[in-house]
Amino acid sequence: MDHGGGFEALFLDPVGQTVQQRWADAAMTVAFEELPPVSAFPVVPGRRWGSGLWWSATTGRHVAAGSNAMRVQLMVLDRDPDVTGLAGRPVRLLWRNPRGQVRSWVPQLFARRADGTALLADCPSHPDAGGERAVKAAQAVAQACAHIGWTYRRLPRLDDVLAANLKWLAGYRHPRNAGRPGLMAAVVEVFTRPLIEGTEAVGDPIEVLPCVFHALWHGQLTAGLNTPLHGPTPRCC
Repeated sequence: MDHGGGFEALFLDPVGQTVQQRWADAAMTVAFEELPPVSAFPVVPGRRWGSGLWWSATTGRHVAAGSNAMRVQLMVLDRDPDVTGLAGRPVRLLWRNPRGQVRSWVPQLFARRADGTALLADCPSHPDAGGERAVKAAQAVAQACAHIGWTYRRLPRLDDVLAANLKWLAGYRHPRNAGRPGLMAAVVEVFTRPLIEGTEAVGDPIEVLPCVFHALWHGQLTAGLNTPLHGPTPRCC
């Protein structure tokens, strides 16, 4: 394992057996988006939010999440139309540092893109999270990804308002919120007006609003999400 093309990948196969393989080969042949976490998310005493599962509207399956910061980034990726698959901690990368010492890192998120490439990402709660070890690992993992045409990023924390809006819309991501047949088409057709005004033009807000929020989550309607969602929110279209 050297700095260049010499990275290796450690992961669990579909029956739970540990596999270690040349990174470039694994990236071409392994569907990491289908795999379970290669290791458990660490438990931090005193932290208010622990590990859990996120139901993905993209895949219809659960994705392991290890922190609130990771769950927020999962919301963003789950809403991205270019993302076709998601997984939490599916692969450990191994390499040797310039002194010949073996190092490893498990990126928190894997996202498959529509063109077959992928994003490996970490979701720090603040820019300095993980300290020097995380910085050095980020450099190595970014190099490993660049070597095969993928991307690695330490995803920045979302603005509080945007995160709150996405969290609200995420509650309506499930297909059941599309409502009865024909409702979505009626919602999409009418929305060139503020949120509540458009909703009332379609029908009973109790029935229509879940469909509106579902459409906003999936991009059939759009609205500025950097300001709080409320009744007069303009231009859902």
